[in-house]
Amino acid sequence: MKQALQTLTYRGVYAITYVISLLPMSFLYSIASFAFLLAYHIIGYRKAVVFQNVARSFPKKRYGEVHAIVRKFYACFVAYFAEIIKSVSAPAEVLNRKILFENLELVDQYINSGRNVIACLGHCGNWEMLNFMPYKIHHEIYAVYKPLTSGSMNRLMIKLRSRFGMKLLADSAVMRHVLSNSSSPAVYLFLADQCPRIKDEKYRFTLLNQETYWFSGMEKLARKGQTAVIYLHITQLSKGNYKIVCLPICSNAESTTDGQITKKYIDLLTENIMEEPYGWLWTHKRWKR
Repeated sequence: MKQALQTLTYRGVYAITYVISLLPMSFLYSIASFAFLLAYHIIGYRKAVVFQNVARSFPKKRYGEVHAIVRKFYACFVAYFAEIIKSVSAPAEVLNRKILFENLELVDQYINSGRNVIACLGHCGNWEMLNFMPYKIHHEIYAVYKPLTSGSMNRLMIKLRSRFGMKLLADSAVMRHVLSNSSSPAVYLFLADQCPRIKDEKYRFTLLNQETYWFSGMEKLARKGQTAVIYLHITQLSKGNYKIVCLPICSNAESTTDGQITKKYIDLLTENIMEEPYGWLWTHKRWKR
């Protein structure tokens, strides 16, 4: 009975999402503008968290500058949802014009040399647009994720993210998968800028003027699996149009020392945030521990 209910919920929500995605983009952006009014002016969704995060990250900025970043963040944040919904049904040709990838040859180079590639990124820009990446390269791509507790919502997330061939891999299974499939090189996407539950002093570095703990799993997996590591730098060219640049971190993680990959990742993430301060996910309680 529970399984049947979950299936019914999943199909119903997907059908509604698909129908909404058929609406013109201008109309979806209008809905996003109303959502901005609610989230920023009326409800104030996590507004205190966002202001605190931005102010502490940019201590030299004046209040007016902080306020401008926060306001633009909320405007972009709600627009991202409209773009994600539209991508459910948007033709590949349309998305191909809106999402520009640069230096994908780097991925080909590593894969063709027989190495798995860990592609790490941050919550910058509309990172969900990376679901389109399998359309651009002819290699298997896995997005490492934490399964949702709701079975129906988890199925929906997998359905939406796998439209162009992206494969989702639970974080608890990624180590075994990478090490057991070394003969079939693939790309593994890691969102590595969240707050870890366990503090590891060897993985404590400064991010945006604040002492920050980092997940060690991504780097440990890279070294154990002897993978190449790249960073995906995401920026917004204009509303609804994005550029994703592949930047090298290392060609063979086995040759690196403890923390070296993580530190390089942090440097590139910082550059990404500084280029577009409003584009990072400021609602996340990154420094809660």
